[in-house]
Amino acid sequence: MAETHPNFDIALVTPEGPVFDGEAQMIVVPGVAGEIGVLARHAPLVATLKAGSTRIHVSQNEVVEFATGPGFFKVELDRALALVDDAVNVQEIDDARAREQLETAKAELEKLEQGESTGDRWQLEQRIQHAENQLLVSGRTTG
Repeated sequence: MAETHPNFDIALVTPEGPVFDGEAQMIVVPGVAGEIGVLARHAPLVATLKAGSTRIHVSQNEVVEFATGPGFFKVELDRALALVDDAVNVQEIDDARAREQLETAKAELEKLEQGESTGDRWQLEQRIQHAENQLLVSGRTTG
């Protein structure tokens, strides 16, 4: 029989509010230096996150995956907190919408580079990164 791990509190929070807040066995986040996996009773930790896949292992048979943006991750006592700029459940990613967001942002960035727009470069780059991340995490390419 497979060993089960004790549950601990996990919160995945965006500026709009929590997208996951509950107990689970493990969380895996996309740290800047590589993936970070945390179980209950993990040593205290603070890390910077990059855009990527965040997976919450609610039980041995249930994993909830999110396409998450950059942010911060903190572990203390038996609580893990991931603060990210965006999180979309992989099951809810709309391929067509993500591709449309990607193309629109790329076109606006191109206009900005040609001096035909007064858009904000950083915001456009973030929109591109978010759309590409959704497509990547959902298993689709951005090609």
